[in-house]
Amino acid sequence: MLKGGYTGKILRVNLTTKEITTEELKTDTAKKFIGGTGFGLKYLLDEVDPKVNPLGEENKMFFAPGPLSGTSAPCASRMAVVTKSPLTGAVGMALSGGYFPVELKFAGYDMLIVEGKAEEPSYIYIKDDIVRIKSAKKMWGMNTLDTQRYLKHDLDEQNARIACIGPAGENLSKMACIINEKRAFGRKGVGAVMGSKNLKAIAIRGTNKVDIGDEEAFDKARKEMLQGMKDSPVLYPEFSKLGTPMIVDAINALGIFPSENYKTTGAKQYTKSLGAEVSKSRQIASEPCYGCPVGCSQLKLAQGNTKYIGKLSDPEYETYYSFGGVTGVEDIDSVITADYICDELGLDTMSTGVTIAFAMELYEKGLLTKEDTGGRELNFGNHELMIDLIKEIAYRKEGLGEMLADGSKALSEKIGKGSEKFAMHVKGLELPAYDPRGAKAHGLNYATSYTGADHNRGYAFQEIFSIPVPKAYDRFAIEGKGELTKWNQDVRSATCDCGTMCAFLLDMAVAGMALENTANLVNGASGLDLTPDDVMKTGERVNNLARIFNIKSGFTRDDDTFPERIMTEPLKGGESKGQYISQEDLDTMLNEYYKERNWTEEGIPTKEKLEELGIGYLYNMLK
Repeated sequence: MLKGGYTGKILRVNLTTKEITTEELKTDTAKKFIGGTGFGLKYLLDEVDPKVNPLGEENKMFFAPGPLSGTSAPCASRMAVVTKSPLTGAVGMALSGGYFPVELKFAGYDMLIVEGKAEEPSYIYIKDDIVRIKSAKKMWGMNTLDTQRYLKHDLDEQNARIACIGPAGENLSKMACIINEKRAFGRKGVGAVMGSKNLKAIAIRGTNKVDIGDEEAFDKARKEMLQGMKDSPVLYPEFSKLGTPMIVDAINALGIFPSENYKTTGAKQYTKSLGAEVSKSRQIASEPCYGCPVGCSQLKLAQGNTKYIGKLSDPEYETYYSFGGVTGVEDIDSVITADYICDELGLDTMSTGVTIAFAMELYEKGLLTKEDTGGRELNFGNHELMIDLIKEIAYRKEGLGEMLADGSKALSEKIGKGSEKFAMHVKGLELPAYDPRGAKAHGLNYATSYTGADHNRGYAFQEIFSIPVPKAYDRFAIEGKGELTKWNQDVRSATCDCGTMCAFLLDMAVAGMALENTANLVNGASGLDLTPDDVMKTGERVNNLARIFNIKSGFTRDDDTFPERIMTEPLKGGESKGQYISQEDLDTMLNEYYKERNWTEEGIPTKEKLEELGIGYLYNMLK
């Protein structure tokens, strides 16, 4: 029996029938999957046909915080949204922080399931036991910031927390995200799934508190975590003051800050134009998530370039890459502005920037012409046109807007002529801000992550930050990277994605104690009796569930790969000069990875492994 941490209730809203029901959260589900992504993936596999059209009525959305959300555990205001991705056709899972995740818990629910499709633009209003489906006709067409302002006034609930889509989601851009405050459930096109359901927003106001099963045990685990955070040489002295943009300098120093669609990585430096010093000059305040003592999100004011003066946003490191390095842009104010516009229109900054960078190279190679661009010069570094294209993508403006709206893979399929060789994606998801040629385990995670090229599913902090947990690794080596990638993916899945906990803590502060501390926190909150090994098994269980869904969606070993550029073009400069990942190297790493997972040589989970994880019944799906 669950004594706390969980509310014990799941809320189900059917937009087609307008039926609203609640169901009990089973203790066995909590013990096996913990929460967040674990809950979402279990229900996705149970209830959604993997072959379903992601933008069809049959797809569902699962919004799930974790058992630590809404408690006094630091940095635990996180929520997963799980669905089938329209961008990749694989599992679509996105995480967000802020205040929206804890509000669902305060309203009394461990998960919200949204199914069906509304006849007209609608939104879901939740206030504790009161749940309504209401008209959103007046909000359809609004940007995300105006939607949130309007709803707070219309509901007379200034403390309501709102997640919504902008024009990009309404227009079914497969790069659309969901925005709450200025936080994003980013990547994988989850905003388009909301748009396909005619669901403009979810507004929540909760007035309950989250019970704690064993106050003494929970407080002890909480203090241990806080001490681990204090002991970190980086978390408070640097990270809390600069946020993720602080690593622009470090990644440039490693020679793996992607430049000009990965064409000039390492040969071109962005430290002076986008690094810590210029970033600090734009900072005006921090914006912490609920219950976060770190406050890494830094609000920045564009103030140097007169074209962008006054724009206010909080771009993360990945946005410095997607609207900076990978597009060849060296103007920080345009990066701040691009981030603001993406938040406003509901676009994922990473996929949008990388797709624009791909279009820039297409133009450079003559595969896009001035006729396609409306007479405009689509060169690397053209930040004015980059800003214009963000708006055109969100509204699917005829011409480039329509061509780019569904991401790099779709664009390469439209263009053809060998363009797929330099379309920088895996499984349809654009590459993140670390060139995998110079960090091989980080790269193997891109190839094998169940969401596509997603650094957050198995971030190799051992290679990026030289943190020797569980041991030290050479970032250029091939051997041992299958073992490391499995470890990173499983630990991150369980502690961060299911817990739910901010992933930055794992990378910078508590990696060595993550499994034990997660078990202690969850046990103290809920009354469960998880061991560190149980937590690790949860991460492994989650990755096997996702693998099964993707296999049934049509993915094979051949999809665990890289863009051709990564496998054939050595880096041309910098500290990683000469590095690349050949097909032979990839095969070696994949074979080791599959072996470590006890999957077949084709990457299929074995009956033995599934039974060991207590999900042997799923093997029948693979026959």
